Amino acid sequence: METPTAPLLSLRRVSKVFGGVEALVEVDLHVSAGEVVALVGDNAAGKSTLARLVAGVYQPDGGVVAMNGRAVNLSSAQAAFAQGIATVFQEFALVEELDITANIFLGRELESGGLLDQPLMDELARRYLGRLNTRIPDLRVKLRQLSAGQRQCVAIARTLVAEPRLVVLDEPTASLSVAQTAEVLSYIEDLRDRGLGVIFISHNLTDVRAVADRVEVLRHGRLNGSFDAATASYDEIIAAITGATMLPRRP
Repeated sequence: METPTAPLLSLRRVSKVFGGVEALVEVDLHVSAGEVVALVGDNAAGKSTLARLVAGVYQPDGGVVAMNGRAVNLSSAQAAFAQGIATVFQEFALVEELDITANIFLGRELESGGLLDQPLMDELARRYLGRLNTRIPDLRVKLRQLSAGQRQCVAIARTLVAEPRLVVLDEPTASLSVAQTAEVLSYIEDLRDRGLGVIFISHNLTDVRAVADRVEVLRHGRLNGSFDAATASYDEIIAAITGATMLPRRP
């Protein structure tokens, strides 16, 4: 049975090993509804491994994953999807030559009488984009005609088709202009305002501090700091990322 007061998502002593490499080592993480938790760290810190574990792409070699206090087995991407977890990876799977509606419903097309229900999909696409307060007036525009920020919006809107409870965003502002980054950060705030939990993976501490409620630092697969985004200094977070400050090893 789910516990209403429990975090939306919790990882308890979760580990993942690839061959002889410890990608994650007894990591604890929790995300509540209506909260943006930023996950930061240097390259090979374990951020993308954790994202793929939550998305059901990888399975943990140890530890417990729970939703609302109930242990779950995220044995596949479909299993994570069934738990209300949606993920937008840095290399999001969209199709350049399809229009906006087609991309939002790609693989989840709606039918009526054996035919595609284009009017309903268009109506819902406008609704999902509206939730993100985006400015894309023409749903027939091909994806290749959109800016990088607008493409990221379409990728996020695609997650809303499943009415998720938790959205994982892997480097959503990478390689974007200042204006496009501001758009994406606004989308993240909208997700939080609608009561969703968000895991925001980023290298950019300015972006992180702009929208995150909490900052979790991974270093060499281990949790090396948890900070209130509103009060923590850049120096504190960077010290945890670089290893200038280290949490004691768990017994």
